[in-house]
Amino acid sequence: MTVASDAALLLAHLDSIGVHGRDRVEKGWDHMGANLVDAALQRRQDYGKVVRKRARVLKEAWPDAKTTSGFLDRLATDDLSAVISWSGPDRLKQIADMAEVLKDKRIEEPGDLRAALEDPDRKVELRGALQAIRYVGPKTLDYFDILAGLSTGVAVDRRLLRITDAAGIGRTGYDYVAEVIREAADVRGWRHGDLDAAMWAYVGVQSAKTKGRRRRGTAGSC
Repeated sequence: MTVASDAALLLAHLDSIGVHGRDRVEKGWDHMGANLVDAALQRRQDYGKVVRKRARVLKEAWPDAKTTSGFLDRLATDDLSAVISWSGPDRLKQIADMAEVLKDKRIEEPGDLRAALEDPDRKVELRGALQAIRYVGPKTLDYFDILAGLSTGVAVDRRLLRITDAAGIGRTGYDYVAEVIREAADVRGWRHGDLDAAMWAYVGVQSAKTKGRRRRGTAGSC
């Protein structure tokens, strides 16, 4: 199979379940501290229940952390763990380490992040520095594109893989699946990030429905 043929399989499946990338979706925060918390916590977590609310709490509690330097100043004097109700040291360190990289690259505001990721040379340099941090892999790097508002952002995770698997796409390598999703979006004239968001949201809704049916079934058997 080729990228083009697998993209065709994906589109056929998306048509059958009513998923499309026509709607524009904007993600990210106008606050660097919130973006950093979001980027670090999104890995293997429920976004709605775990990640979004903590990023929002951080934004409201530390309004002066909207710049990278402001966020680092707060880290030096306040307890991030207490503010976002997160005790795991690994992700707290990841947040601090990513902030240091952004400061080193003179990225202070969300607009600076977008500008850096839109510049091919700066993007390679920034991604290389971030990837040297423990737990920062391809998905987190691509997720920064999404947080920066780039329309090309595709961050492959378990939700997207559920759809590509259901579409009959046998290959599961990160880069390959991302390329298939981008190709599918290009065929229909959709922005890559919008298709990513639509696929991700669809699986979330279906998972919630499944959990609801299970709860009702359990209650009925009591």
